[in-house]
Amino acid sequence: MNNFGEVLETLRRAQGFTQDDLLEKINVTQAALSRYENNLRMPDTEVIERLARTLGVTPAFLTRDHRVRGALAVDAHMRRQRTTKASLWRRLEARLNKYRLHISTLFEEVSMRAEQTVPTFDPVDTSPVQAALMVRAQWRMPVGPVRNLTRWLEAAGCVVLEENFGTSRIDGMSQWIDDHPIMLINNAVPTDRKRLTLAHELGHLVLHNGLATDDPEREANEFAAELLMPGHVIKPDLCPATIGRLRDLKRVWGVSMQALYERAYSLDMVTSTERATFYRSMNARGWKTMEPDSDLLAPETPQLVTSIGSTLRSKGLSDREIASRAGFTEDSPDNPFLAPTRHLRAV
Repeated sequence: MNNFGEVLETLRRAQGFTQDDLLEKINVTQAALSRYENNLRMPDTEVIERLARTLGVTPAFLTRDHRVRGALAVDAHMRRQRTTKASLWRRLEARLNKYRLHISTLFEEVSMRAEQTVPTFDPVDTSPVQAALMVRAQWRMPVGPVRNLTRWLEAAGCVVLEENFGTSRIDGMSQWIDDHPIMLINNAVPTDRKRLTLAHELGHLVLHNGLATDDPEREANEFAAELLMPGHVIKPDLCPATIGRLRDLKRVWGVSMQALYERAYSLDMVTSTERATFYRSMNARGWKTMEPDSDLLAPETPQLVTSIGSTLRSKGLSDREIASRAGFTEDSPDNPFLAPTRHLRAV
């Protein structure tokens, strides 16, 4: 028996369904559903069709032997607040795994050639700062601010998807699809925060590809800071690190005023006392939770997945055929390969 049960449970969680929710829709017993999800029994053809229709996938997708890197239950790298409810981030983690399955299915039929690659490093031998500098060098990124980080990621074969997570407590998550990395990003956050999340998740992909470290979040943060704000380049700009100057620098570097101040702090340009004063000033202005000028930054808009869909349509495939190859039902709102006018959930 293939990993049908694991796939079924992942798709159910991705839709936000409990077992009871799914039972109401497919008309089987709880005992039967439990056996399906635990790979103790395979449903008959009629039940498979009802399950697939309810979950927005094709029967062939639901029953295929998905050969993807790692188990579906593996935790995704995730940028989130510590107090986020487990039920919420587990659902979003399941959605990432769902996309991972669909995209890996399509990639078995469609070859994708990337200009660059996302390199990986052993975090024991390579510090986050060194890794960030090597990524910049390998990708031949210009000195200074990173313009359109999403474009750089997609040029390296990274699949970037966006959804409104329905919460501001989770920013994004990432995993690998064999040799292709995938990110799922919260599109309800400001551009400056989204850019830091993209860089943070890239840090996980680069440094934590199957390797356990003591503090992966700190390492991903250090990587992101160096990638977006290289110390040797930005240091002169941060003197003095006043609120007015940081507001101007935000539009130059495309990161938040708080991220800029934290960079100054990490470079030993400000003291702990000055840092505390800065955050009190931000709080007094109401800027700690909602900074000004975020809407002035150039948006980060993924294009790779929709361009794959456009390329397939240009080769004569219909939306129905594209959906079928990726394992979606024709009317699934989760299908990121649909034309932009029809696609509602992922960009």
